[in-house]
Amino acid sequence: MGNVDLRLNTMSLYRRPFLPCFHFAARLFRSQFARPITASPLMVQVRVMPIDTLRIPFLSFVATLLILNCGHAEDWSQYRGPAGDGKSSESIGDLNWRDGGPREVWKVPVSEGFSSFAVAGGRAFTIVKRDSIETLVALDAETGRERWTAKLGASEYGHDGGNSGAPGNRGGDGPRSTPSVDKNHVYVYDSHMVLSCFDATTGQVKWQHDIPNDFAGRNMKWLNATSPLLDGDRVYVGGGGPNQAFIAFNRETGDLIWKSGDEMITHATPHVTTVDGEKQVIFFTQSGLVSVDASTGQEIWRGEFPFSVSTAASPVSEGNQVYCSAGYGVGAGLFQINGSPRAEEVWFKSNELMNHWSTPVVHDGHLYGIFEFKKYGKAPLQCVELATGEIKWSERGFGPGNCIKVGDKLVVLSDAGEVAVVEARSDAYRELGRAKVIDGKCWSTPAFSDGRLYIRSTQQAACLELP
Repeated sequence: MGNVDLRLNTMSLYRRPFLPCFHFAARLFRSQFARPITASPLMVQVRVMPIDTLRIPFLSFVATLLILNCGHAEDWSQYRGPAGDGKSSESIGDLNWRDGGPREVWKVPVSEGFSSFAVAGGRAFTIVKRDSIETLVALDAETGRERWTAKLGASEYGHDGGNSGAPGNRGGDGPRSTPSVDKNHVYVYDSHMVLSCFDATTGQVKWQHDIPNDFAGRNMKWLNATSPLLDGDRVYVGGGGPNQAFIAFNRETGDLIWKSGDEMITHATPHVTTVDGEKQVIFFTQSGLVSVDASTGQEIWRGEFPFSVSTAASPVSEGNQVYCSAGYGVGAGLFQINGSPRAEEVWFKSNELMNHWSTPVVHDGHLYGIFEFKKYGKAPLQCVELATGEIKWSERGFGPGNCIKVGDKLVVLSDAGEVAVVEARSDAYRELGRAKVIDGKCWSTPAFSDGRLYIRSTQQAACLELP
């Protein structure tokens, strides 16, 4: 029997997770049969040995690995991931960074800002500052090429704090909010509290709400930094006026579903969780934590917490416990949801465990994240016991970057553009790899989708392979 010439049109398989599986299969075929494999954006051509020499057990092995490799790919659809908790259900294999770090898929220049990436449908979305205008940018997730842009509001924040940083790594002040994305749409809540829904393919506006004008919105000092929270068929934001501080819209149509509350917002993005079968959205306001029923907006409980200048890290939860933290001398605390209108304060540490804007990840009763306040280039990654607030281990030298969890590993982005992979374990700090991968100041949160890490700074954006 003659040679087999297998031609596969990748356009029909361009949507993830299939494309990463193609790359994976190609590597296996190359290593097994030692014949050239050529690829282009439109066609993958695989030439294999005569069919009678193929080893069927090996092909079965390839098929099994493809299934395993493709089964857990997911989008990173909003700030801090699909559920907004900083976690990915994917996994990272053994690292071999002795040759200089992870494989760079692409790296492109970007302009100023601290917005993170949301990744879905073959695109990576972030917000930058261009010509003093906040601008939504859609990049091709495979190449980093710009697909489209959309202008938002002015990028003047009334303060120079965003230009601070470690010596030699200052400047870059710009948008703080991160886009959210579903299959067809991109949602942006800009600094002036205008909530916009764009077509993810074309960048055309589908619907829009100006919260200050439409809902008597009240912005705060240094303007909005929260991101729109997606859950189910809804998008949640805060910032409206009396009796409409918390707002839920239908994310397809933009129709109002409910509005409630009379609170002043902070820079912290709200958090969605389910406690005792009841889905709730927790807003971190200037009076403290306020939890409302996700379906109706009715208040369920609240917990008083101090406010000073700016609260920027989101609350996080595990079971019926909720942790929150703020800088500017405030500190951190843990609340227990007990079925009453007032959550029980378990502990509070004044002027300690301050996360500033670096929201930690909760895993197996422990917090993993970057703590301390304005320690640019120096702030530590720490493991903190949730029940007590006791520091279990601490590793300095990260600065106020951010941390996410992928499978059983932490992926940490330092403010200087280093990526470290660390075991998510409470008994000791164990670093598996670290590499300098990007220039500029990184006050953004990494995004992880289909085995790839998407990061950005005030100067560059990059996609790295972490198989």
